[in-house]
Amino acid sequence: MNILQKEVARRRTFAIISHPDAGKTTLTEKLLLFGGAIHLAGAVKAKKNSRGATSDWMAVERERGISVTSSVMKFEYDGHEINLLDTPGHQDFSEDTYRVLTAVDSVLMVIDSAKGVEVQTKKLMEVCRMRNTPIMTFINKLDRDGQEPIELLDDIETNLGIECAPLTWPVGMGKGFKGVYDLRRDELRFFVPDGQKSTRPTNVVNVKGLDDPQLDDLLGRDAQDLRGDAELLAGAGHPFDHKRYLAARQTPVFFGSAINNFGIQELLDTFVALAPPPQPREAETGTNGKAGTRIVSPLEPDFSGVVFKIQANMDPAHRDRIAFLRIISGHFEKGMRVRHHRIGKDVQIANATIFMAHDRTGVEEAWPGDIIGVHNHGTIKIGDTFSIKEPLKFTGIPSFAPEHFRRVRLRDPMRAKQLEKGLLQLCEEGAVQVFRPLRTNDYLLGAVGPLQFEVTMARLKDEYNVDAGYEPIDITGARWITGGKDAKKFIADNGRDIATDIDGDVVYLVSNPWRLERLLETYDDIVLQTIKEHR
Repeated sequence: MNILQKEVARRRTFAIISHPDAGKTTLTEKLLLFGGAIHLAGAVKAKKNSRGATSDWMAVERERGISVTSSVMKFEYDGHEINLLDTPGHQDFSEDTYRVLTAVDSVLMVIDSAKGVEVQTKKLMEVCRMRNTPIMTFINKLDRDGQEPIELLDDIETNLGIECAPLTWPVGMGKGFKGVYDLRRDELRFFVPDGQKSTRPTNVVNVKGLDDPQLDDLLGRDAQDLRGDAELLAGAGHPFDHKRYLAARQTPVFFGSAINNFGIQELLDTFVALAPPPQPREAETGTNGKAGTRIVSPLEPDFSGVVFKIQANMDPAHRDRIAFLRIISGHFEKGMRVRHHRIGKDVQIANATIFMAHDRTGVEEAWPGDIIGVHNHGTIKIGDTFSIKEPLKFTGIPSFAPEHFRRVRLRDPMRAKQLEKGLLQLCEEGAVQVFRPLRTNDYLLGAVGPLQFEVTMARLKDEYNVDAGYEPIDITGARWITGGKDAKKFIADNGRDIATDIDGDVVYLVSNPWRLERLLETYDDIVLQTIKEHR
């Protein structure tokens, strides 16, 4: 096995997804704690030793207590290099999550034991299913009253369409929660409420199967409930099948309490053992009319990578923009020259970084599965591909048509240039979209969720010193005009509803869905789309 094969085999790149308040950010921090990446949960290495979630580095995140942007955290555990991507839980920031899911090889899904499967979880599951992304499940908050474990499994299978294979099983719930039984190792792990931030070992007892009389001594009446549940699972459940997990047809399930550090160790141990290493990716290739597609293996010696995220102002003092680049194949070395295919130029990546939430350190080398930050001076966009020589474009990084729209109102006309700069840089991140109508000088903002507008105004004020507000506008949707013989006539006849996006692509702004239906009947040879591939 050569060094490239070794480095690929020991990497795990995954995202954590959940509905808001299921405990995703808490679990993220506890994984970092058990992985040795931090020594105090909630510690942020920032000025004045401010406290907050490590993965929530933006001022607006700390103020509101929500995650509004994805964070990348790298750490080493048990001989493996872990790249963990914490995604926004709030549905108004789901587009950032969708793109992150194109950059990972597996997913860890967090479910609240009281609430079960929620709306946002379903949407995220649909994105995972599109890419057949393997999913591991952690059912959280077992120390609180919640649904019965069997009901939770049925909820996941019914609403998410995936088999559940529990690897641990809870003994009691809420105030009567005693711990979990490891169904594979025949181990009983006792729950100890742990308000401290330690990673001290859980009290583990080895037993000789579920028939061991020792269980009755240890658990009392709960021993019979455990045996009954295990018998039910044996008859009606799904035994764990690693191949079905990798094919995204089955999810291994763990139970625990992230806030109490319970269930984290076995989850992390199982994850590094079972989750897939970096996987091959499909790419368009070729130029001059000879384009085709092929699968790019991480084991190919030539470097290639794709940008899935842009983040402005991670360091507000320097007004920087960082492109998050997922390495797909080969070996990255500091200072190497690569081809930026969209602009057709060779560039040198001299000061790439690796991430620990908002903390960054320089990187000398990186391998497939790693996420590195590349300084961006306005030339890099989401979806851009870099490689040594072969013209590649990795596909499947979408931009969705917004569902909510606002008109920007600048309170100080003297800050017009700063407003334009701020909006365009924030737009590059892909969370909020900027449109310029053909017949006015307005800036129109579009977003998947309305909270994006409030966050955008807060960031304009905080990061660009621009005092702006927004007002409602009579627009309910957007459609990219991508082809058809009637396209030019359609644009000319409907100019008041036409705008351009940040790429200069033409968009029809929908003010009345009924009118859109009539227009499609009138201009029958026109192509309108709600999803655009980043290019």
